[in-house]
Amino acid sequence: MSTIARALVTFVAVEHLYFLVLEMFLWKTPFGRKTFGTTPEFAAETASMMANQGLYNGFLAAGLLWAAYTGAPSLAIFFLGCVVVAGVVGGLTVKRAILFLQALPAAIALAVVLMR
Repeated sequence: MSTIARALVTFVAVEHLYFLVLEMFLWKTPFGRKTFGTTPEFAAETASMMANQGLYNGFLAAGLLWAAYTGAPSLAIFFLGCVVVAGVVGGLTVKRAILFLQALPAAIALAVVLMR
């Protein structure tokens, strides 16, 4: 895997580590509520669900970092593909911005990995 591909895969991984922190630890804070546009009541009701979602983002980040560290294109393709699918589904069902914040960076990284 090229240096550019590794850098892009790492960027997507760091994004997902950030999502993990937002969803698992900052969800009920003023910063988390402002980021997601939620009320204190909604944040309190959905905190356990978001912690679970944050954990999944952590798994994606771990897989992407594994791929970047080892330089294994097959790992990068799998985990980036997972991110693209999750981003498209989120963009269609939750908020359009997810397409640009999650799916697009992963799709770009995936394209670069595939250009080997």
